[in-house]
Amino acid sequence: MQTSFSEQQLKDPSLQRANEILRSCVHCGLCTATCPTYQLLGDELDSPRGRIYLMKDMLENGRPADAATVKHIDRCLSCLACMTTCPSGVHYMHLVDYTRQYIEETYRRPLTDRLLRWLLKEIIPYPRRFRLSLLGARIGKGLSGLMPDARLRAMLEMAPDHIPPVSRDDDPQEFSAIGKQRWRVVLMTGCAQKALRTNINEATVRLLRRVGCDVVVSGGVLCCGALTHHMGKVRDSHRQAEASIRAWSEEVAGDGVDAIIINASGCGTTVKDYGYMFRNSELAEQAKAVSERALDITEFLDRIGMPQLQPKGIRVTYHAACSLQHGQSVKSAPRNLLCKAGFKINEPVDSHLCCGSAGTYNLLQPELSARLKQRKIKAIEQRKPDVVASGNIGCIMQIGAGTNVPVVHTVELLDWAMGGEVPPGMDNLAFAHSVPPVN
Repeated sequence: MQTSFSEQQLKDPSLQRANEILRSCVHCGLCTATCPTYQLLGDELDSPRGRIYLMKDMLENGRPADAATVKHIDRCLSCLACMTTCPSGVHYMHLVDYTRQYIEETYRRPLTDRLLRWLLKEIIPYPRRFRLSLLGARIGKGLSGLMPDARLRAMLEMAPDHIPPVSRDDDPQEFSAIGKQRWRVVLMTGCAQKALRTNINEATVRLLRRVGCDVVVSGGVLCCGALTHHMGKVRDSHRQAEASIRAWSEEVAGDGVDAIIINASGCGTTVKDYGYMFRNSELAEQAKAVSERALDITEFLDRIGMPQLQPKGIRVTYHAACSLQHGQSVKSAPRNLLCKAGFKINEPVDSHLCCGSAGTYNLLQPELSARLKQRKIKAIEQRKPDVVASGNIGCIMQIGAGTNVPVVHTVELLDWAMGGEVPPGMDNLAFAHSVPPVN
């Protein structure tokens, strides 16, 4: 794609990067075939190619964002399926992330939008606040139908029926390996996950200890910054990310770290991009070192090798989170591990399409999100699974809210297969207690 940024504009590193990305696009349109919003709406401007044209026009001319451009950029899930499809290697993620920052700086949203986004920014990245808000939402859930704004209704309706107690495994500490110590790893415990599904981190710790890891939960770590980063609020996202980079760098410089383990793939995509995000800052080297050590839990376990366990006759439909399959290109590891653990694995049709969760998308774009959710659930239920596995808390909550099939984290199934606890929601299934413990 031909561009015409001025020499002055290209002195800005962000615009220089945007120019590189735009020039790599040959506007072939292959991305439209895998874009969820284009599949739903059929509007070229709601496809990656259409959004790229909008972004180019706005950035090249240096004009403030307008309502029409903002509408189409806001509708983007950042699922990154377009990056998987693109034959030219267009790095859409960096382009749309910068565009959202530009929108935040040049466009004044309506008051209700500003208030909703402020609320999300100030609540979700903070587990205690988020837990309190979920309790409040449970109380007001029955009144959601009276809410005039669909986004407010979505916020109330997302509250789960059960909010687990705080897990002490999430406190800063170090867990010793069971048996011979082979690795020392840091576990990122996440934000929303610590309020919604505490058992995921507990299962991760048990599993890592069992395979020979000393597991460190570092103090001083804040949200990875993904939520605010994708809203264009760079100052907030960088402040949060900086705290994590500094905390993990101390562990690296101290007793050393073989890997930074992440079990929420939305966080993983952002942490692996810290090297780029902080490339022009004083934390550049530390951020790069953190990114290089960041691994999804399934990526790590697949690398070190897991034992082959006996078949269990349990049908697992694996839902590949977009942030894992597209954002991190981790595709085979979760399936390999589940197969080795003795599960019968299948995937839904159109497994590359998003479930509609996408961070805060299900709260800010509830109508489109609901359509994508129903499409995904229909595809999953057609596979007639005993249980659904995924590697991201957002997907787990999104899909679990619309089906009676248990939806659990991949690591919960792996932990259970090796003698851990029965994953939540599977207690009443006939086969749930038939898995023999693994010593």
